[in-house]
Amino acid sequence: MGQGRQEKVSTSLAGAVGEEISASLAPVDAELERRYPGDPGTRQPVHTVYVPGDAFTAGTIRSWGDQALAALDEHAPDAAAFAAVLGLPDDLAEPVHSRVRAKLEREPVEDLRVDFEDGYGPRPDAEEDETAARAARLIAEAYAAGTAAPYMGIRMKCMEAAVRDRGIRTLDIFLTGLTEAGGLPGGLTLTLPKVTYPEQVTAMVRLLEAFEKARGLEPGRIGFEIQIETSQAVLATDGTATVARMIQAAEGRATGLHYGTFDYSACLGVSAAYQASDHPAADHAKAVMQVAAAGTGVRVSDGSTNVLPVGPTAQVHDAWRLHYGLTRRALARAYYQGWDMHPGHLPTRYAAVFAFYREGLERAAARLARYADRVGGDVMDEPATAKALSGYLLRGLDCGALDSAEVTRLTGLTRAGLEGFAMPRRGGPTASGK
Repeated sequence: MGQGRQEKVSTSLAGAVGEEISASLAPVDAELERRYPGDPGTRQPVHTVYVPGDAFTAGTIRSWGDQALAALDEHAPDAAAFAAVLGLPDDLAEPVHSRVRAKLEREPVEDLRVDFEDGYGPRPDAEEDETAARAARLIAEAYAAGTAAPYMGIRMKCMEAAVRDRGIRTLDIFLTGLTEAGGLPGGLTLTLPKVTYPEQVTAMVRLLEAFEKARGLEPGRIGFEIQIETSQAVLATDGTATVARMIQAAEGRATGLHYGTFDYSACLGVSAAYQASDHPAADHAKAVMQVAAAGTGVRVSDGSTNVLPVGPTAQVHDAWRLHYGLTRRALARAYYQGWDMHPGHLPTRYAAVFAFYREGLERAAARLARYADRVGGDVMDEPATAKALSGYLLRGLDCGALDSAEVTRLTGLTRAGLEGFAMPRRGGPTASGK
């Protein structure tokens, strides 16, 4: 503490004061832990691919990867050509292009949803029954063979009266098929669309509770995503943020909030030509979703573009530039996931994601290394920033944009060290990171 005399330390408050305050805040402490547990620390896919139930086959994932590679070969056959289309700097051209190709060969789809809603449409009950059972069998076989996407599941029909019974039956058939084929896979993801009231979320919770009880599963085993596609899901008639109430209504089962670009835009009366994920109405909805989900462990996903990269090369390039720009915009706004509607979107999805993480790697790594070693620099970082920096690097590692060896070399941190900074205990110190 330096030289000289030791300072006298005096206090005025009795110990009972602090004890009383702690006792009065105990319910708040418990509420914070329950409602805001923080990020789960699991991998978040960079996108979700929707495939109609009747179109999904055992070869769908590989087919999407092959079609994406073929699009690259035809419309941007080398790194320089691809970089020129997207405006990538020279130092990123080769690293991004090579990683995109490797990703499309190794893991073209990170998250796949077999669609029984808008992409499937009304069918005879017997046909949907069979399609749901088939989806369960194919997904179970894919996980058993090691050919599955990291995350897979279905989007059922919504909880509105006209299709409620059909949606419940499809979900039951699908989950039962998975259970009887060897159990629910770790990457199982379910999507509940067109949610307008928290009570519909509560109904989904009761449905999953009943399934878990019927099959002897651990309570809370099955989670689900909530699709935000209606104005009522963002703002209720009493002026409250409905989406925040939906998260609480999920009782810990909500894993994501997915923005539905076109249904939501249409709900607000946006003309078809202007329905896009960068429309001001979309920005408002996603901002409300983001604030409502912050700290709850629920992830937010952006929507999609319906401009497909098909046709002559000039038209494909225009669609690629649009998709790349929208994806980069979303990443800068901390929407780390989006929807991809066509195999031709995969090259620009991964190009945008990889460029985002690679261009900021050295700067982020240097800042985190200085923070970990408590060495000064040109930016004064705090624990919250260290959390963001390590989260950025972890996301880059998870999707394949970054390699463990280069991150460790630049930061001096192992993955465990990064995770220590990314997920400190509430109110406690961050990990040492080494």
